[in-house]
Order: sequence, then structure tokens, then C-alpha cells
Amino acid sequence: MNKKETQMTDILKLGKEKYGVLSVKAEFEAEGTRLDELLRLVDIARSAGLPLTVKIGGCEAIRDLYEAKQIGVGYLVAPMVETSYALSKYVAAKILVFQKDSRDSIQFLFNIETETGVKNLDTILESASMEEGVQGVVFGRVDYSGSKGLSRENINSNLITETVQSVANSCKQRNLDLVVGGGVSIESIDALRSIQEVKLTRFETRKVVFAGESIKLQNIREGLLNAVHFEMLWLLNKRDYYAGITKEDDKRIDMLEGRWKLLNS
Repeated sequence: MNKKETQMTDILKLGKEKYGVLSVKAEFEAEGTRLDELLRLVDIARSAGLPLTVKIGGCEAIRDLYEAKQIGVGYLVAPMVETSYALSKYVAAKILVFQKDSRDSIQFLFNIETETGVKNLDTILESASMEEGVQGVVFGRVDYSGSKGLSRENINSNLITETVQSVANSCKQRNLDLVVGGGVSIESIDALRSIQEVKLTRFETRKVVFAGESIKLQNIREGLLNAVHFEMLWLLNKRDYYAGITKEDDKRIDMLEGRWKLLNS
């Protein structure tokens, strides 16, 4: 591990100890995580004693599922499920890729993040609750706001929060987990606390997943600042890594260009 990765590990260990951090998150979908990046994140997470959450690229992203199986994950999330049929494709894919004993050690979840998904919630959750279904829902507030023609600034509004509370109540009735994501920050604390009064299993920033009950902690602001610090270091580390790759052949390229020009003349 380099210095930044060691620092990230320490941040996660502190988060686990003081702020209810449960997992580290990567996305094949919106974030476009590459496999080499994912392996670095796996190393950091395991050094901190935390499982990995991976959001795959689609409800039937078989290759993503195989890669997640290869590295070992604690949570798997399928994006933008809008119908019970889409959920059935996700369930069939996870049964294809993961054997029964492997499935029992992973929590499978899916994103509700559009107005269409919310409208079809009852039939989706009915399928989710079936044997060999999934364990819960991740509500993506930013994309849901966008699907309603609203800006990102609306994610903590009463309108969005009341929708999430309604989804939380439906999950509670069916004994499904509810995870809230999408723009989670210090400004989200009041909204998350009101959702937690109904049901909140976990909440997540772009890279860090917290236990739902930790939203009630007096020092949760510090925990969320820690998550921002972790993501900043992650991006800096990623930039340095790829910058090193782009420069590693510079000297040989210069030598070959000089040789080619000489021979060509």
C-alpha cells in the first residue's frame, strides 16, 4: 500500500469504530470502476475489515456478476429496476452465477431510482419477497429527482423524503432492507433521520456505506466528513495511478521516435 491507501484504510477503521461504517462501495455502472481500481479498493476495504458493495452495470450484467464473484463481495446492487420483469432477470442472473451457498453469504439489492419504479413498487416488492428473491431496495434520490424533472437540489426536500418514507414503509411491511443513497451528505441528516423513523437499514455516500441507526449519532457529521475525505483520497490516488501509467513509457517513446526519424531520413 502507498501512503494514501494507508490513510484511506485508517479512515475506514475509524469509521467502522466510531460512525457505523459497514462497507466500501464501487460502481461498474455510473462510476465506471475498472478492474484494477476495484482490486485496489478490495485491498483497502479488507485491510480495514470491511466488505465490499458493488453496483453492477445492469439487472442482467452477467460479466459484472462474475467479476464480483471472483473478488468476493458482501453486497450486490442492480441499477434502475422499474418492473417486476426486470427484477426477475436480476434474480435469474444471480442464480446462474452464484451457487446456493455463495448466495447465502451475499446480500442482493436493487435500485429504485425512477418515477416508473416507484409506481410499480408493489409488484416489484412482491417479486423481491419471493423465495430466491432479493434482500432489499436501494433508493437513489438523485436519479429519482431527475426522473421527475427536478434538480439535484431537491433531494432533501419534503417531496422526495416523503416518497422515500413511503418506500420505506412498503419495505418494512415485506421485511426487506431499505438503503438510501444519492447525494448523501451533511445536508441530508434531517431527511435521513425522518426516514429512519419508518425504516432505514443503511445509507451510503458514493464510496462509504453506513448502518442506518448511525444517523442518530451526535457525531454523524464527523462520520460524513470522513466519508468525503475518503472519497477525495480515493480520487487523488486514482489520478496518480493513471498519471504514472501514462508517463511510464515516455523515455522509450522519445528514444524510438528519435531512432525512427534518424533511420527515416
